[in-house]
Amino acid sequence: MAGGIGGKLSDKAVKAFTAKAERGKKLADGGGLHLFITPAGGATWRIKYRIKGKENIYSVGPYPLISLAAARVELSKVKTLLLESKDPVADRRVNRAVTVACADNTFKSIAQEWLTMKQREWSAGHHTKSARAFERDIYPALGNLPISSITPAVVAKAIEDINKRDVLETATRILQHLNGVFRYAQAKGLCRDNPALPAREILPRKKDSGRMPALLEFSALGNLLRRAEAARLSPSVRMAHRLCAFTAARIGNIVDAEWREFHLQDEQPVWIIPRKKMKVTSREADHRIPLSPEIAGELRQWRELFGGRGFVFPSPTGGKHIGRESIEKVYRVTLGLAGKHSPHGWRSAFSTLARDHGFERDVVELSLDHIHDNQVARAYDRGERFVQRVELFNWWGKQLAGAQRGGKIIPLPGKAPIAA
Repeated sequence: MAGGIGGKLSDKAVKAFTAKAERGKKLADGGGLHLFITPAGGATWRIKYRIKGKENIYSVGPYPLISLAAARVELSKVKTLLLESKDPVADRRVNRAVTVACADNTFKSIAQEWLTMKQREWSAGHHTKSARAFERDIYPALGNLPISSITPAVVAKAIEDINKRDVLETATRILQHLNGVFRYAQAKGLCRDNPALPAREILPRKKDSGRMPALLEFSALGNLLRRAEAARLSPSVRMAHRLCAFTAARIGNIVDAEWREFHLQDEQPVWIIPRKKMKVTSREADHRIPLSPEIAGELRQWRELFGGRGFVFPSPTGGKHIGRESIEKVYRVTLGLAGKHSPHGWRSAFSTLARDHGFERDVVELSLDHIHDNQVARAYDRGERFVQRVELFNWWGKQLAGAQRGGKIIPLPGKAPIAA
């Protein structure tokens, strides 16, 4: 039989053997590598090896699809595994299983599992917003990639592209979610490292201690309201901005507002936000915001124009509702208030000015649905003190309307401003 030991076969000898050899015959190349003629008449490369005293066969693949040179490369890999006391056949089975798992475990499939898990602890609004952010900013770049193949550079590029829109808060929030997805994948054994960790260096650090910028004088807030009225804004964005100012509600609740939450015909108009939509979901009662006559009147007019069903601020592009970024951009770009005031800044302004003008801290905190740090406030957080909240929001609406007209601060009877 032609052939030899130590890789002595030639391509010519292999071709001659396969042309004439009978079924069951072998042609050795050395080191356990040999060409075998199968019962069906085909030729295939195999490697004979021993591990723990037991003889085994490792199938390389059919000839001529696998050339002599390629078969020798495979022999070298098998020898390396044997030196490490690894069974080549078992190692290949593991690698194939990993490959199949990687194909099934794309980033999108794992991210959706993670989002489903988080749905139990997040508010409905926060969950919906996070899922949309993934659809918009992450899945196009990472969605179809096996999660184990994603590198820090891939994650960093995705986050960098988001931040190029000048939306640092959005980029930071999405990166936090990415960290959560990869930690989840690590726990399931689907990836070894968390490639989202280094990407934090892509984003600039916030200049302040985390406080949102806010104007804290009625004259400045009035000027803001006048400038917004003169600006070219879409109707939905303009009205959402007004509701944000007069209710000091979180911007997520503003854009996600539905008409069924508004009770505009009640003796005291009120906006009742379902607890599941709120940032704090552990309380029992829904969050009630009394609507001052100023904003209640505007909402009634808005309802007459656009109907009283579905979302209060429908998207002009055909989506469910406008996005928070459309409002944030108005403040940042259109009004030139970057670093000075933001939609969230209305909450700071409301809290600061209400306290400065004599309103009790607990009433202010309850009005903003803040997590209370004292037992007295927590005890009141059962839908009580609503009368005081009505008084507070009516005062706030009157102040903003007057400030927009350029008027002076209107003192509330019986309220003595708190000394600085």
